[in-house]
Amino acid sequence: MVRVLLVDDERLIRAGLAAIINAEPDLTVVGEAADGADVPAEVKRLDPDVILMDVRMPKLDGIQATRRIMESSATPPRVIVVTTFENDEYVYDALKAGASGFLLKRTRPEEILQAIRMVAHGDTLLFPAAIRSLAATHGSGAGSGGGVRWHTQLTEREADVLRLMAKGHSNAEIATELFVSPQTVKTHVGNVLGKLQARDRTQAVIFAYETGFITPG
Repeated sequence: MVRVLLVDDERLIRAGLAAIINAEPDLTVVGEAADGADVPAEVKRLDPDVILMDVRMPKLDGIQATRRIMESSATPPRVIVVTTFENDEYVYDALKAGASGFLLKRTRPEEILQAIRMVAHGDTLLFPAAIRSLAATHGSGAGSGGGVRWHTQLTEREADVLRLMAKGHSNAEIATELFVSPQTVKTHVGNVLGKLQARDRTQAVIFAYETGFITPG
């Protein structure tokens, strides 16, 4: 059973999400919070697997709440930030803070359920076009000098895998593209995450944009 914590300052949105999630046999809402300031305590009390986190809240926004969760737990829950606009400037910062992906508030219920299951099983919600656009807006490449230092640690094949990750390719798609086995790709992905000290694929791709290894163009 995947345990979900809902964080949104609008009661009706929390109620709607709870109804959708609790109707599923493998998902359950274990708690709700109206502001990011309440999240760390609720995470400690409820031990959720996934948090649906509103990105804009009055006291403590979803970025700071996500950052606090990541810093306070050795095994933090997965965070999906929820926003009204795809190009919300808060989204990019939330992903940098450790969120596994984001959803739009207009996302269809079945897609929300799929997203929760994906991140609960260790996958990420990587939307290449949106990440590329957000990276361009946030001035990627400013740290390209640092990028030179870290990307020389990657083998040529690992660098290829990172570029394909940034395009949103799955392990199976990367395997087909590079003519290797999915298990080999899994090994390469693990090596990339380890060398970049990234928690997941989203973090690795964000870092690659931030350092100029990959450019939005």
